[in-house]
Amino acid sequence: MRYSPISRFRGTFLGAFLGETLTSDGKIQSQIYLDLGRMAILGTESLINLGKLDLDDWIARQQQESLHLAAAGDISIKIIIATLPIALFFHENPIKLRQNLLRVLKIWEDDPVVRDGTLAVAYAISLALTEKLDPLTLIPQTISFLGETPTSIPNKLLKVQNLLEQGAGLSRAQAEFAREEKLSNTIAMAFYCFLSTLEDFRLAVLQATHNDNSKVQDATSLSSQATGAITGALSGAYNGIGGIPVNWQVLLLQRNSPAWGLSSFSQMLKLTDAFVAVWSGVYDIDLNPKELTQGYEEALLSVYAAPRVIRSR
Repeated sequence: MRYSPISRFRGTFLGAFLGETLTSDGKIQSQIYLDLGRMAILGTESLINLGKLDLDDWIARQQQESLHLAAAGDISIKIIIATLPIALFFHENPIKLRQNLLRVLKIWEDDPVVRDGTLAVAYAISLALTEKLDPLTLIPQTISFLGETPTSIPNKLLKVQNLLEQGAGLSRAQAEFAREEKLSNTIAMAFYCFLSTLEDFRLAVLQATHNDNSKVQDATSLSSQATGAITGALSGAYNGIGGIPVNWQVLLLQRNSPAWGLSSFSQMLKLTDAFVAVWSGVYDIDLNPKELTQGYEEALLSVYAAPRVIRSR
């Protein structure tokens, strides 16, 4: 395996967070304007606590913070970022991945474009985590995963494929997809930025957050942050946390400021590690010590299994 699962899980979350917070000149904003990933954190905490997908628990957590999440920003983009925990937790099985994504999407608006965008991003992440992502076939495979659909996303992805085959630069891609701030264009630009700089996380997110349109002066616009977040998640899943510039990681750790509703960036990393532990089947005794050790304070905890009993989900 090229990169460990924990590296790719961390890369996905950190990549999305950095993609959202970077300005067009590559600097990290001191203030997070859209807080795109708060719903993703809530979903991750649900999966950690229950060890499975429970829609009632997801709904309860979302409702508790509904006023906060309804603040500035496009709910469609937030939904796609919110499903990142599902993409990671069920990445090994495309059938379960699709089924559970569609289940979670019922929590929010029933928008075919949001559905297709979510499926496309999650499927690309699943291929990256299973090391089956081939840049030459990713888009045809993704379109096949979407199936028959009335949305424009398959056509937009085909345009991305054509631009990549022609070696088109960023300006041409922006001219093609930045005419309107539609979700389908955001998805297309994210795939372009990711695939055109497959092995370079830094360049991918800088492309995604770059805007040479003189009419748009606000570097923290929704379109830029949304494209950056999705591109960062895709590139982070593919390149792992090791592919993310160390100076960016150090800067976030030094600031240790709130991240996606958590108290600090360090807490995000700890949450990701706990998420990987639950996904892998490793039970962290420190999380629930009383449950496992009550009445056996002086005994050593041992777990046994017959040979070849433990199998992948």
